[in-house]
Amino acid sequence: MSRAPSFTLSIPEGRESPSPDPSPYDESIVHDSFHQLIQEQSQRAEAEALELQEWPPRDKGGGSQTLTAPQEYSGATLKILANMPSRTIGRSRGAIISQYYNQTIKLRRKNSRPLLRDLSRSARPSIRQYDLELDMTPRAEEEKRSLLVKELQGLTMTQRNHMLRDMPVSLAEKRCLRQDTCIQRGRQRHQQGSQTQLYCCSRLKYHCIIAFRSLWYGLLSGLHALKPWRGHLKQISGQFGSSVLSYFLFLKTLVSFNVLLLLLLLPFIVAVQVAFPPTSESPVSQSFTGLELFTGGGRFTHTVMYYGYYSNFTLNQPCSSHQNSDHCPPGAVHLPYNMPLAYLFTVGISFFITCITLVYSMSHSFGKSYQVGSTLGVHALTVFCSWDYRVTQKWASRLQHDNIRTQLKELLAEWQLKQRPKSVCGRLRQMVVLFLVWLLSLGSALGCAIAVYSFSEYMHENHEIRTSTISEKLQEAHLLALPLVVCIINLVVPYLYNVLALCEQNDSPVLEVYVAICRNLILKMVILGLLCYHWMGRKVRSLEDQCWETFVGQELYRFMVMDFIFTLVDTLFGELVWRLITERLKRDRKPEFDVARNVLELIYGQTLTWLGVLFSPLLPAVQLLKLLFLFYVKKISLMANCQAPRKPWRASHMTTIFITLLCFPSFLGAAIFLSYAIWQVRPSRTCGPFRTLDTMYEAGKVWIRHLEESSPSVVWFTWIHQYLVENTFFIFLLSAVLLAVIYFNIQVVKGQRKVICLLKEQISNEGEDKIFLINKLHSLYEKRATPS
Repeated sequence: MSRAPSFTLSIPEGRESPSPDPSPYDESIVHDSFHQLIQEQSQRAEAEALELQEWPPRDKGGGSQTLTAPQEYSGATLKILANMPSRTIGRSRGAIISQYYNQTIKLRRKNSRPLLRDLSRSARPSIRQYDLELDMTPRAEEEKRSLLVKELQGLTMTQRNHMLRDMPVSLAEKRCLRQDTCIQRGRQRHQQGSQTQLYCCSRLKYHCIIAFRSLWYGLLSGLHALKPWRGHLKQISGQFGSSVLSYFLFLKTLVSFNVLLLLLLLPFIVAVQVAFPPTSESPVSQSFTGLELFTGGGRFTHTVMYYGYYSNFTLNQPCSSHQNSDHCPPGAVHLPYNMPLAYLFTVGISFFITCITLVYSMSHSFGKSYQVGSTLGVHALTVFCSWDYRVTQKWASRLQHDNIRTQLKELLAEWQLKQRPKSVCGRLRQMVVLFLVWLLSLGSALGCAIAVYSFSEYMHENHEIRTSTISEKLQEAHLLALPLVVCIINLVVPYLYNVLALCEQNDSPVLEVYVAICRNLILKMVILGLLCYHWMGRKVRSLEDQCWETFVGQELYRFMVMDFIFTLVDTLFGELVWRLITERLKRDRKPEFDVARNVLELIYGQTLTWLGVLFSPLLPAVQLLKLLFLFYVKKISLMANCQAPRKPWRASHMTTIFITLLCFPSFLGAAIFLSYAIWQVRPSRTCGPFRTLDTMYEAGKVWIRHLEESSPSVVWFTWIHQYLVENTFFIFLLSAVLLAVIYFNIQVVKGQRKVICLLKEQISNEGEDKIFLINKLHSLYEKRATPS
């Protein structure tokens, strides 16, 4: 009689051999061969065979590969299938009680109590290695249960809790076992006085641990609930999808960037100057008219709002503001604070930290949006795995229901878009239309740039004439002309781009949004570039005897205020009035939320903030208030006036694209503008912390020179400043390192995708191997069963 073939399973090396008395929390050791597995379970095959034969065969439809075995198997094959990991879940209650009774006996027989850190945290202990009585009568089951209760009483509180927690029975059964254990133990209290004390201490320790754990989880949930706009974002996601949600998430990101700027600028520049205000040579006697809120001038000119108010000497030194040193009190104790150096380094460090945060946010968002692996099963995952069973409130369940429904709409729309093939003639026609539309878009952007440049030249040439003929209030009102023209262009031209986009007839809503973002970005960046040339060129030369830095700061403030006003006007007339008109005409066609235009408005406003940090340190505070107010205005208008996109689309990469655009065109352009102002442009001679220097950058050189003269022992610091700060090679090296970090992060994600593909292929091969082994075993035992 031939022996059954042995299929040996390889066990990974380097794993410690199990102890003769294994812990009940450890997973069972893999069997050495299928032959050994058959012999160990030969006494319990019939019950499992009946169970398996009653199961209907699986359907292979749907195009997915399933591991379906033949319908009729021999007894030996059924023994193997009965002991697979997926078959060990359906054991009876009596078998589980019997198993854990054996575990508690082994645990009590140990000489020493095991450490908690050495125990495995398995959620479902395997039961394949223990003697399970699958055919237990009710009487035998009750006997085993009473024995289990007695053995649980002999364990410590921690071991008993672990044992009850890991038992795969219902919560009601666990509660009954715990109560029976406590009742029988309570009956023995009068006999064991010392043990009662230990039991009380254990109970007290247990309740303290539970209380501290509940407190910790409560604090975590409270901190999670303190996240800004958490409920609003869930509501927007459920009703309008991830495309509209991406705008509000980006707005939330900009809020964090402005808070980061204020955390550096307020304590090191603004608060210090407020604590030691400079002596005003010409006291301001102007009255507040309200026009200052729009122009930023008037009473706001000589305040901490602008560059010209800040001192150019070392603060908290009694001799620093006096020309005659005889006025210095003898023996005065002072803490020097070099205001020019603090101003320069605070702005520089704030930009450096913002750059690091932007690069990290971009790489983190890239890793989240471009997730590794394919999306073949994303529909099934959304249907079966999206519901959060912790939700108990009715409004939260309704919100989650809307969210899942919107996700399914987006996924199905994306899948249907991929199923539409296009003919060659259709593609050629679309390319011609795209060429003409892009030609008109670039032409309109160029025309707007020429118009802004011509109007700025006109305003600059007629500035002296207006100064001598009109009053001071009208002069401030005329300063709003250039921001007004630019804001009108930024409001009207995007609607022209939307009309041109209708001619393109893009099937993909994502591509349509990307094209709109690109066109609006070109328009706004060209206009901002012309304005920077206007400020750093003509205004610096024409305002040599005045404080041109304060004027630039006021200009940026005016642009920001006018942009906010036009955003509110657009929200009112572009969404509210359109909804009222459609309701009057009885047409159910509300306007859709324009993601591209609204996102570019946020990027435009943040760029203005970064451009004005050097000239107006409190400009991030104005931008922060603007963003907070804008969130609620946009959210209310969205809920009341807008409808969900008619073409649902999934914004999986939108946040990454927004942060990338914020980093490279916006932040990089602002950094170049400020670097030019610090290194090349001569500061004003009448105001500001750098009034006695040729460039703002010389403040660091002057401080290093004074430090070297007063303390020759800090020569190493001078060397650091000379070779790391003044040397432009270090700046280029740092920029190269940041770009390399981004590049390597992209390559790592690509490598992870390849590894995921290989692992999926390996899983598929493993499934085919299992089918092959089962079929081989089936054929071998069929040959043995047939008479020769």
